[in-house]
Amino acid sequence: MKTFRFSTIQGNSLGYYALLGLLGCLIFLGLGAAHYMEHEGHWVTGMTNQIVWGTPHIFAVFLIVAASGALNVASIASVFGKTAYKPLSRLSGLLAIALLIGGLAILVLDLGRPDRLIVAITYYNFKSIFAWNIILYTGFIAVVAIYLWMMIERRMNDYSKPAGFTAFLWRLILTTGTGSIFGFLVAREAYDTALLAPMFIIMSFSFGLAAFLLVLMAAYRWTARPLGDALLQRLKNLLGVFVASVLYFVLVYHLTNLYFTEHHAVEEFLLVSGGIYTFVFWVLQILCGSLVPLILFYHPSLANSRIAIAAGAGLVILGGLAQLYVIIIGGQAFPLVLFPGAEVSSSFYDGVVNSYAPSLPEVLLGVGGTAFSLAIVALAIKVLGFLPDSLGDSETIAET
Repeated sequence: MKTFRFSTIQGNSLGYYALLGLLGCLIFLGLGAAHYMEHEGHWVTGMTNQIVWGTPHIFAVFLIVAASGALNVASIASVFGKTAYKPLSRLSGLLAIALLIGGLAILVLDLGRPDRLIVAITYYNFKSIFAWNIILYTGFIAVVAIYLWMMIERRMNDYSKPAGFTAFLWRLILTTGTGSIFGFLVAREAYDTALLAPMFIIMSFSFGLAAFLLVLMAAYRWTARPLGDALLQRLKNLLGVFVASVLYFVLVYHLTNLYFTEHHAVEEFLLVSGGIYTFVFWVLQILCGSLVPLILFYHPSLANSRIAIAAGAGLVILGGLAQLYVIIIGGQAFPLVLFPGAEVSSSFYDGVVNSYAPSLPEVLLGVGGTAFSLAIVALAIKVLGFLPDSLGDSETIAET
């Protein structure tokens, strides 16, 4: 097997400092938004007593799910023995940790009382999926950090495969737990299905690889390091398979709900009469987030274009955010069915579609958390050797 040389980036260019400055400004705006929401109260957001998970949760869940998927590149190399992905394993692990930290930062700052996180850490209700996720998230960071140590420290390289296998199993359990948060909420018509757990796993593969692909392309372009077409095409084709798989699970999810009469109302709401949720589903999630990327990835005249690959990966991320918007917020907007087969009307919004509009502080908090993740990556590759000096075709084709 060819030995790849890893090195840090110089990080002394004007462009690098401009990138850190931009990310720093976005982080500052996110912190300012969190302070504003905490000081004024959550009434300044679009969230209400009916819709308690808003835009910050869309960003947070996306980052958490993508963190699991970003590690998929390293897992393919260590667990499945595909040596072509081996030089990407370090960056894969780094991005996984960074995305998870960014997502958790959003959740903590959206609590209104971040100090109450101490209660969640010290007192556990093991019947709650939220309590289990606290263990899964913190454990994931520790497991992947150990995995990175095994890869970076030459004396520990022999242990990288079992560490990678442990990280692979942990991330599958983590994503299952995240999907189960919604799947276990049987009171919500849009959530009540066991399909959400496996669907979140395949969503993580798609979202995480799209984020990894964009970070990889940007890092090698901005540092003028060779990135061959062979490896890029392999990653692009793999992403296309994941996008198609997500589309398949979405189809099965809605067909399953349509099969059961009790879910016809929520399906009609999401797919036909839901207003913004119907638009987001068909236009942003299905068209822009799935069909257009598949065309960009596999159309003969576009498949080899790096611009098309980057655009497709970006659209996958947009589609992922749209999908979570429909699942999380659309699922809460549909009224609770308190008495099946009966009409319920009262002054407490019974039987009424709940309204929600994202507020600027919510968006800024989500963007700030994303910028925090990217800032971690940008600083880490300057300190430690996460990037191979070259991923040109002459180096990577031999590893195929």
